[in-house]
Amino acid sequence: MLGGHRLVADQAGALWWPERRLLAVADLHLEKASHYARHGQMLPPYDSIATLERLAGVVRRRDPLTLVLLGDSFHDHGGAERLDAAARDRLARLGAGRELIWLAGNHDAALPDSLPGERTQTLDLAGLHLRHQPDGDQRPAEIIGHFHPVARVATTQGALRRRCFLHDGMRLILPAFGSLTGGLNVRDVAIAALSHGRERIAFVLGNARVFPIREARLLPDRVR
Repeated sequence: MLGGHRLVADQAGALWWPERRLLAVADLHLEKASHYARHGQMLPPYDSIATLERLAGVVRRRDPLTLVLLGDSFHDHGGAERLDAAARDRLARLGAGRELIWLAGNHDAALPDSLPGERTQTLDLAGLHLRHQPDGDQRPAEIIGHFHPVARVATTQGALRRRCFLHDGMRLILPAFGSLTGGLNVRDVAIAALSHGRERIAFVLGNARVFPIREARLLPDRVR
């Protein structure tokens, strides 16, 4: 629950709001591989297609009326222009028959008009406040991305490090959805300081479900 609304953490890393039939994802970082290639670091150029195919799978399963992209949808300001025809076609199909809303991120503050859908800085709906990152004026019931949260949890097979949602009662941070996105441990001060001592629960992505893990069980990353 957040702001009196029931929200569902989908195992794919998307947030589902059943009441509104709204699906939200954060930090796609499309065209990250092509960005790195332009700077001399060669990566397989399939990240955008892989990310959009995964998103299409969630969209087919949930059938949202509204699809919200919570910023950093592209890895850099020129990423949208580098999309190939196949990726552009997938984007068009994602937006077909539904409302598609792009929130501005720190990597993609300005998006070209050639992309389908609407653009906005923030989105306020029924008491929930969606934005890419906190900006110092925290509101209750805030939904953000930006931090790429991951949880490290002890299991009988050893410690696992997985992407997660992070909820502290006032704010919900979504995991990065992109195929080439790294993650920041939720114990890191950059994330931990946001909660001002409030108890946090990580909703850790498993292969077929999401596992709620209380803060006491969350491990820091190992320091070498």
